[in-house]
Formats: sequence, C-alpha cells, structure tokens
Amino acid sequence: MLEQPLFGRRLKRLRLARGLSQAGLVGDGMSTGYLSRLESGERRPTERAVSYLAHRLGVDASALTGPSDGRSLTGVLAAVASAPPGTDDTAALSRAVEEDAGEDPAARWQALWLLSRAAGRDGDYELERTRLLELIDLSDLLEAPELRARSRVRYARCTRALGDMRTAEPAAVEALSVARAAELCVSDTLAALMVLISVETELGNLETAGRHVAELERDLLPRATAVQAAEALWTAAVVSNRQGDDATARARLDTALGLLEGKDDLILWTRLRAAATAAALQMSPPRVAAAERWLDEAASVLRLIGTPLQLQELRALQAHLAFHQGRFDDARALSQTLLAGEDLRLSYRDRVRLSVLDGRLMILEGRVDEGIAALQRLGRQATESRNLDLAAHIWQALATTLADVRSPGTRTETPERDDSRL
Repeated sequence: MLEQPLFGRRLKRLRLARGLSQAGLVGDGMSTGYLSRLESGERRPTERAVSYLAHRLGVDASALTGPSDGRSLTGVLAAVASAPPGTDDTAALSRAVEEDAGEDPAARWQALWLLSRAAGRDGDYELERTRLLELIDLSDLLEAPELRARSRVRYARCTRALGDMRTAEPAAVEALSVARAAELCVSDTLAALMVLISVETELGNLETAGRHVAELERDLLPRATAVQAAEALWTAAVVSNRQGDDATARARLDTALGLLEGKDDLILWTRLRAAATAAALQMSPPRVAAAERWLDEAASVLRLIGTPLQLQELRALQAHLAFHQGRFDDARALSQTLLAGEDLRLSYRDRVRLSVLDGRLMILEGRVDEGIAALQRLGRQATESRNLDLAAHIWQALATTLADVRSPGTRTETPERDDSRL
C-alpha cells in the first residue's frame, strides 16, 4: 500500500486528470468529506475504499497503491534538463510534483515553472493559473525577488489571457513594484513593465499605458538586447494602434520586425509577424496587403513547428484577413470551424474577436437581428469583465457593420490600395 500523503496526491491527480469533482468521483458510495481527508493525507485508505475508488476511476487498484518510480523531484528535473530537444517530459514531471514531499522548495518552484510554461504553451490557461498560484507562494517563501517578479509576470499574462482583468492588473503592478524595489536586471523589469502596459491597454487606460511606454523607451530600451527590444516595441505599437496613432504604430512595428532574423529567435520572429498582422487589420483603413504578407511569413513557420494553440491562432488570423479581403465564405468557414471545435484553446480576447467576426458575418448575410443580439451580448460581457478596449472594439464593429448594411455598395473598411511601405 502506498503510504500517505503520496496516496492522496496520486488519487487527486487521477481524479483531476479525468475532469471529476470530488462529488463526481465518490457518487453515492462515499462521502466527499472522507475523500477530501484521503486526498489531503489525513486518513489512511482502507482496502475497500481503494477498490471502490479504483472502480470509479476506471483503473486497476495498483494505479492507486503501486510503488512510486523512486525518482526524486530533483532527479526528474535533472532528467528533464538533460533530455534531447523535443522530448515531452511533462507527464513525468507532473507525477514527480504530485508525489513530492515538498522538502526542496527551490526544486519544486523550478518544476512548477516548467509545468506552467507547458500549460500556457498548450493554451490550458486554467491549469497554468493553478500552477502559478503555487509558484507565487513558493517565491514568497524563498524570498527571491527574481522569482517573485517572474511568477507574477507570468500570472498577469495568464489571467489576462483568461480575460480576468481584475486579477491581472494587481499582479502586473506588484511584479513591477518588486522589480523596481530590488533593482532587478533589464530583462525582469522590462517584462514586468510590458505586461503592465498590455493590461492597462486592455483596461482602456491608454493615457497611463502611454506614460509607461515613454518610460520603457527612455529608460529600458537603450539597455535591452535586440530580442527584448523587438518585443517591447511590439507592445508599444499596440498602444499607439489603440490610440489611433497608426503612423507611430507602423514605425514601431517596422523597427521591431527589422531587429530580428529567424535565426535569432524563431518563435518571437513568428509571433511578431502574427501580431503585426492583427495590428495592420485593426488600423483605419486596414493595411490588408501588409497583413497578408506577414501572415504568409508566419504561416510558413507555423505549419512546420506550430503548437495546436499557435495553429488555432493562425487560423483565426486567416479568418479575419479573409473578412477584410471580402472573402466572406472563407471567413465564415474558418471562424465556424474554430468556434465549433471541442478543443478551442484561444485566449479570451481572441475567442471574443472571432465571435465578433461571426456576428458581423451574420449581419452582412441578412441575419441582422441575430447578429446585432450576438454583438450586443459580447459587448456587455466584455464591459462587465473590464475588458474595456475589447468592448470598444465590439461596439465599433457593430456600428461599422450596420453602416455597411445601410449603405449598399459601400464599405467603411476598404483597404488602402498602396500599403507596401508598412
């Protein structure tokens, strides 16, 4: 019999892996209170309890009681660090974390950092948030300012991706406060300031975001590496775009794109082109030719090495591009395929923008009342969740689309004929 607390950790891991609540697992044959004490390690399981739980989980009893593989968390971390490129050790690392006795907080922090990064890469933002909450607690326990700042930066990004701006804002503010107080390196301070700027932009606090961009360009960009500067300029370009200063947005994007070659950081090189595509399509008028060129460049890489999340992001951008090119059938097919999928991994913002596109297509196809209702519902939801920049986009999209419908033969978003300079 596997001793506590290892039995409880393994039981909880198996339950969560099957998406079961405690009540869903126990059914009528066991109380949730007893299960909770088993999972926490407070009670030693009986053979009858093991048999019942194994049956409910659909596994052999040995899956609950069999011996651990004997490897410590530190040993698993060493194996992960020395594994060949492309090796997926997430499952082994997750098991090691669940069975870890917590005797080495630094090793546990490192393991959770890797697991949270893997969850974010997969678009599993809820799992990433769970990992990051423990990371924050561990970083405070270790009293390491670098770890405290980095865990909060990642947490702010994760909660922003979930659309939880009420949580993202204080996390970003605290990350920057820690970085400044400890006088951390440019990389850590820049990361904290960038995530704060992104959150402020989503909240519609463009004046505050603009002041932070000025600080970023004045104090940090001169000391940043090319990779860091490219990402910072991308963040600054988004603010300019939202402020309606398309000329500055274009200049910042051009500079960012020119700083990197694919050999420098292929992932960031690709992300920048995807971000530039989105920014170009949001300009007035949209720069469709430039967006198409950048998206083609990003697609050439993502089709070879893209994760499922990155491929979904690519298809979402292709749907938006098709809309602006007047290829409504293609836009409809791409958006509906994504929105109807069972494994949609897009961030909150990307999902809402795709739903906005779907609503606009409804209106243009003659399903006016249905499309208006869908966009109004999305606008209210974005406003209530404090995604005010997104809410503004939704209401503007609704007004623009209704204007197109009421003025046959015109389009308020007609792309410029010559945007080759962008």
